[in-house]
Amino acid sequence: MRTDSSPGNLPAREHLPAGDAGTPVLDVVIPVYNEEKDLQPCVLRLHEHLKRTFPYAFRITVADNASTDTTPQVAARLESEIPEVTSFRLEQKGRGRALRTVWSASDAPILAYMDVDLSTDLNALLPLVAPLISGHSDLAIGSRLSRSSRVVRGAKREFISRTYNLILRGSLQARFSDAQCGFKAIRRDVAQVLLPLVEDTGWFFDTEMLVLAERAGLRIHEVPVDWVDDPNSTVHIVKTATDDLKGVWRVGRALATGSLALDRLARPFGDDPRDRDLTDVPKGLARQLVGFCVVGALSTLFYLLLYSGFRSFSGSQVANALALLVSAVANTAANRRLTFGVRGRGGAVRHQAQGLVVFGIGLALTSGSLAALNAATTSPSHSTELAVLIAANLAATVLRFLLFRAWVFPDRRDDTPSSSQVVTSHNPASPTYSTAQHHSAAQHTQAGHPPLPQRPTAPQSSYDTYDTAQFRAGEAADRTWGDSTMQLQAVRPHDHDPRNAR
Repeated sequence: MRTDSSPGNLPAREHLPAGDAGTPVLDVVIPVYNEEKDLQPCVLRLHEHLKRTFPYAFRITVADNASTDTTPQVAARLESEIPEVTSFRLEQKGRGRALRTVWSASDAPILAYMDVDLSTDLNALLPLVAPLISGHSDLAIGSRLSRSSRVVRGAKREFISRTYNLILRGSLQARFSDAQCGFKAIRRDVAQVLLPLVEDTGWFFDTEMLVLAERAGLRIHEVPVDWVDDPNSTVHIVKTATDDLKGVWRVGRALATGSLALDRLARPFGDDPRDRDLTDVPKGLARQLVGFCVVGALSTLFYLLLYSGFRSFSGSQVANALALLVSAVANTAANRRLTFGVRGRGGAVRHQAQGLVVFGIGLALTSGSLAALNAATTSPSHSTELAVLIAANLAATVLRFLLFRAWVFPDRRDDTPSSSQVVTSHNPASPTYSTAQHHSAAQHTQAGHPPLPQRPTAPQSSYDTYDTAQFRAGEAADRTWGDSTMQLQAVRPHDHDPRNAR
């Protein structure tokens, strides 16, 4: 989505280097609430599967959000017994809050999560994260609604799931097939920019994250999964559905008003290094044409209504000039926001002034058409006038689009890259993922790229150090993200909604 400033803050995707053997490439988060019975079997089974099948180093993080049973003790025991397992505790409920907190504290370049019931077949885990490791995709989701998926669940949940996805498609134009499957992954560099835009802290967190990512043009990879419903699930369907519908309304309103800075998520053209030096590549021409046609059709209807109203008490030339002036101001504002993706008030006056020049050209065309009609016929009918004006407006519309694209809203690119754009250039030695400050010069130059980030050694499992780790996880969610490639906003300093009971 284009703006007048930077074409995007995200660099081109890179294939992750293998790095050192002890470096965690993948961090799998398991959000839990009162799961003292299922937590240990889940972690042991996941750990065994990753040890046997995953070719990179990994970490399993248990995110305990305000459990009141012995879940924290189980998580602490697993952390002390298994080197690849760590745990964080949050004092507030909410799956979205738990994921955002732990993902913000993690240094792994690939972040994933799955439900503790392990309803999804673990054989889909490697296909889920492989496109993110290779640099092909930005997010990945498991889909239970794919044709090749095999799902065992009741008719009630099947109906609710499909209905919810139909609502997303109809209201938010979502193209992904399954928003609620508890089996997702995201690249850390994407999470750093995307998660601060996500407001929900409960079950709608997944949907909001996917909708914003899709609207920003990020690539979402879908993996068909085999899934068996957990009959002992504690999810409250009615309350969850109500909260989800409220979330759909909130996100839809935010997208309609343009209050989300989705341009921060734009990728540079071409992920192949050979494509990054291309110049004068049209950006979103097809989308701009569609948006311009929709705005143009609505503006034409608005113009005709205004003309008919003004014509009732004035001559045709005056009515045409007034109707065209009002509709031109509205047309410029709509195209500025919807067609060319320009947000904020910066340059709005200049754009309207240039739009008035375009309006003058349209006025000359339409007024000349009316003058020619009056010269040919002494008293033309109202329907004839409208037909002539429609033909003249079609010609003016084509010229208006060309002027808007080339003059009013040109695709500006700074000759000198800013600090937020430097990372988009192809430089194998750029520390795209490195956030640690203790790497030596030899580590940076060996093999032509930096190793993956090293996570600080986890403290031994005692309640004192355990609480310290928990505090640091929550603290990371309330501060700015620490990354050498970009400066980012705080995640949510006041993320404490007492109404969220999940």
